[in-house]
Amino acid sequence: MSEIDFATLIANLGFPISITLYLLIRFEKKLSDLSEAINGLKNELQKNEKK
Repeated sequence: MSEIDFATLIANLGFPISITLYLLIRFEKKLSDLSEAINGLKNELQKNEKK
């Protein structure tokens, strides 16, 4: 593989890979926040059932 082919490969794949990684990181944060909210809701429901 020549240097030009390698540069073209990086240029063609670099942007989609960077966008994919960015979105995966954002979705992970959102899923973590959602899990915390669900656990909080579960705890509140358990408190109300005990009353």
